[in-house]
Amino acid sequence: MKKQLLFFGMTLIILVNNTACNESKANQTTESANKVGDSTVVINSTEKEIPTVELKQNPLDYIPKGFDLFSKESGDLNKDGISDLVLIIKGTDKSNFVQDEYRGELDRNRRGIIVLLKKKGGYELAAKNVDCFSSENEDGGVYYAPELSFLIKKGNLYVEYRHGRYGYWTYTFKYRNGDFELIGYDSTSTYGPIINRETSINFLTKRKQEKVNVNEEAESGDEVFEETWTDIKPKTIRLSEIEDFDELDFNE
Repeated sequence: MKKQLLFFGMTLIILVNNTACNESKANQTTESANKVGDSTVVINSTEKEIPTVELKQNPLDYIPKGFDLFSKESGDLNKDGISDLVLIIKGTDKSNFVQDEYRGELDRNRRGIIVLLKKKGGYELAAKNVDCFSSENEDGGVYYAPELSFLIKKGNLYVEYRHGRYGYWTYTFKYRNGDFELIGYDSTSTYGPIINRETSINFLTKRKQEKVNVNEEAESGDEVFEETWTDIKPKTIRLSEIEDFDELDFNE
């Protein structure tokens, strides 16, 4: 009888220990799950939301108050096969209208540029600079002011100035790092049909080429050029950060 009671008592102890052990494991599992759950909540709470890119159906909605559309160009600027848009805008401030002795009233408001990439659902702003170009009515002194034009070709944006018989110069921009960066500059200085100097800068290879006509008595086609190459250390120039294109000079 004592042996039976002893055996029963030992069996009861084993059952109690097993129950306690299982409860302990269950509690540990629950605590671990709670910790994982808490950790997940913390991670989710610190995740950064992906910013929503603003798209506008009507590209003219990007023109700020106090400006009007001056001209526009279209073409593929990011090589996705979709035609993008460049808006040239002009200020409307009446205080910038002046009276010229010979030409009458002139609008001297400055011009700017807005570059839009066409996306599914609308247009996305890629670059904006509202007053980096002078007025088309600037005083050119003994000659008229340079004519400004824009061209989109092979994914690049070209800003070109032409100054009649005095020559022309071009700034080449490419869409890089969320803006349009200056990657090239080319200029030709002429006197009538005779080329005096040509300058070409590649800001990607950091090389500058200069060709100077050394034939002082040259006629058109008789120029003799002396060519030099130099290394440059340019800083990154972004379209949206240029204060005044008239102040950009790479011929020195």
